[in-house]
Amino acid sequence: MLIQKIPFNKPYLSGKEIHYINQAVLNGHISGNGPFTKKCQKHFEEKYGFQKCLLTTSCTDALEMAAILLDIKDGDEVIIPSFTFVSTANAFILRGAKIVFTDSRLDHPGMDENHIEELITDKTKAIVSVHYGGVACDMDKIMQIAEKHNLFVVEDAAQAIDSFFKGIPLGSFGHLAAFSFHETKNISSGEGGMLVINDRRLNKRADIIWEKGTNRVEFFNGEVNKYGWVDIGSSFLPSDITAAFLYAQLEQLESIQKRRSEIWNLYFSKLKPLSRSKKIGLPVIPEYSTNNFHLFYILTQSIQTRDELITYLKKSGVNAVFHYLPLHSSPFFHSRYSGKELNNSLFYSDHLLRLPIFYELTDESINYIVQIINSFYSN
Repeated sequence: MLIQKIPFNKPYLSGKEIHYINQAVLNGHISGNGPFTKKCQKHFEEKYGFQKCLLTTSCTDALEMAAILLDIKDGDEVIIPSFTFVSTANAFILRGAKIVFTDSRLDHPGMDENHIEELITDKTKAIVSVHYGGVACDMDKIMQIAEKHNLFVVEDAAQAIDSFFKGIPLGSFGHLAAFSFHETKNISSGEGGMLVINDRRLNKRADIIWEKGTNRVEFFNGEVNKYGWVDIGSSFLPSDITAAFLYAQLEQLESIQKRRSEIWNLYFSKLKPLSRSKKIGLPVIPEYSTNNFHLFYILTQSIQTRDELITYLKKSGVNAVFHYLPLHSSPFFHSRYSGKELNNSLFYSDHLLRLPIFYELTDESINYIVQIINSFYSN
């Protein structure tokens, strides 16, 4: 068998990125909040019905903006899943919050909505629902809990572009939502993100925080004759060059999603025999959620098997990776954690293996990867 070199990820290029970047330069506005920034924000607002969108330099920045907007402070508690990226927690820890971790679901790495309510105290201020792999949390359940206890909801939709819960776009449910356009995401600007504001009461302050704590947006909208420092904030907005790159990707979203769906479904069908024989587990998509084909994973029988399979694939030129280490058992947080063991999060950390998925991955390469996996298990 001829060894192929297959990376885990390869950023997609539509062909228009350089053209739009050149246009941004010729526009004479390459700093933040330029023409392409406005085009991207308008696109998201019109396509998905988001109330207000602000591009950011990363999803991390969008989450940090959310924490400021919600006035998170010392003593507040924020509920998040343990099986997530560190930015989900960091954004709120930076404001002084205590992070309260919930476990993953038994059938899926996403947060277990059934155990959220038991974690709520009189200090709880927000729930952060992380849509792992673009697969929706049960937003009906989460929003009902939040309404009952008068809590804010922030959707960490970093991986969830173009995914839906019961036909409604993810990012539409929470008071706020954060998206990522990192190069590993379905659409990318290299680094980049977006804050969605669904609560109109937060609109004006979001603009101020986005613009370094000034009312600069009001000034450029002609609402005030000068601008100054009126609140805390930071430089969260990206260059219009970044937005120009993103806009080229947005134009190709449908074709990107179509190809990713073909790749995901081919993996699923080809690996079903191994799943039937109980050698691996395959992804589960709850009936209320769509699949945006952000990632494809398999579940091995043990951490030893998972690590051996990674090595086996690597020797055959295939770069496959595991995913998160649970935050509650991380070096930073371990000594701070006093809750119950989160066994499902630990299970996914030890057993989950992500396979390459990117637009240019060919059917031939997918067949090759599946052959390697079959060879591993037959040996």
